[in-house]
Amino acid sequence: MRVIPLTRMASAHAGSHQGRLQMRSLPPLSLYIHVPWCVRKCPYCDFNSHQAGADLPEEAYLQALQADLEGALPDIWGRQVISVFIGGGTPSLLSAQALDRILAMVRARLNLLPDAEITMEANPGTVEAARFAAYAASGVNRISLGIQSFNDAHLQALGRVHDSAQARAAIEIALRSVGRVNLDLMYALPGQSEAQCQADLETALSSGVSHLSLYHLTLEPNTVFAKYPPVLPDEDSAAGMQEMLESRMAQAGFERYEISAYARPGQQCLHNRNYWEFGDYLGIGPGAHGKLTFHDRIVRQARLKQPQSWIDAALAGQGGHIAETRQPALDELPFEFMLNALRLRRGVPVAWFEERTGIPLADIARMMEEATRKGLLDADPTRLMATPLGWRFLNDLQEIFLA
Repeated sequence: MRVIPLTRMASAHAGSHQGRLQMRSLPPLSLYIHVPWCVRKCPYCDFNSHQAGADLPEEAYLQALQADLEGALPDIWGRQVISVFIGGGTPSLLSAQALDRILAMVRARLNLLPDAEITMEANPGTVEAARFAAYAASGVNRISLGIQSFNDAHLQALGRVHDSAQARAAIEIALRSVGRVNLDLMYALPGQSEAQCQADLETALSSGVSHLSLYHLTLEPNTVFAKYPPVLPDEDSAAGMQEMLESRMAQAGFERYEISAYARPGQQCLHNRNYWEFGDYLGIGPGAHGKLTFHDRIVRQARLKQPQSWIDAALAGQGGHIAETRQPALDELPFEFMLNALRLRRGVPVAWFEERTGIPLADIARMMEEATRKGLLDADPTRLMATPLGWRFLNDLQEIFLA
């Protein structure tokens, strides 16, 4: 998981008043750093990524990143940072020296936990994988590899720049370098059968990694696949793949702790959990999004998307690199909270709703009663948690909390 986008609310919120909150405490804080370049834009990708030229503008990027971070310091001064996630794009295109400077910059300016989880996204290309040991020496302790498939025909259909042999080699190097490795796999690919889907999974399970993120391929707007849609497996075939994946992962000892995330005991992604638990995150870099809690408000921000525009504006100062700052209305917050928290299989403690939104739980009592009556929300008074039925029909459950 990379950047949590600004929530697109129903039009009914357009006239909502902003209101003032009274937060008794602040939630945990994470840092997200966006690296916007890729070797090539994948046809299914709707992330803020841009094809790299012959040379990355590393020095300008690093200087702008420092300016972006320093400009944000007054908003998070004194707060402890529990995790760092370097996403993209393809962060592993950065040189080892650039990554080392980024983490040194972070440590010098933020109160980073000594044992903080530091994740870096990477592609399994040969050049990037060769840098993994150097990244680990700089402090990266978790690598997330965008494998997607081990089938060369499917990789080609997805526009990936690596092949299955490079994927296997990259996994071995990553495990030697950092130990904690996540693999991103996709299913319901063009021309994919359930047997081929299972073969991908078995290869991933045999690799020895401790975390898998399994994503159904979707045709996102403003992508090449949206304009020229490939032939995908039908709904019944895709559902069969999902059922097989869930069953096989459980058999292999992986807990499905979030809709798309599976982990061995003790290996959940702490950074992504903080998103889902409605924690705070500072997002820096082109197109990065953030959510910050203050004692009287919650603020969401988005940076300029175009790399050069962000670099120029960040270096110029005056906050011009921030494209949007908004304060969610009070009646938006229950939906924002549930949109994240109910993605977790075990949900969150019920006390966190008031602690992290500033809104009394009584204000959503009617919505909770409706969700419980429909069998979508668990009746446990200590946790906000979907039932198995609610998890299956998660959108229906979350929409109950729209004001």
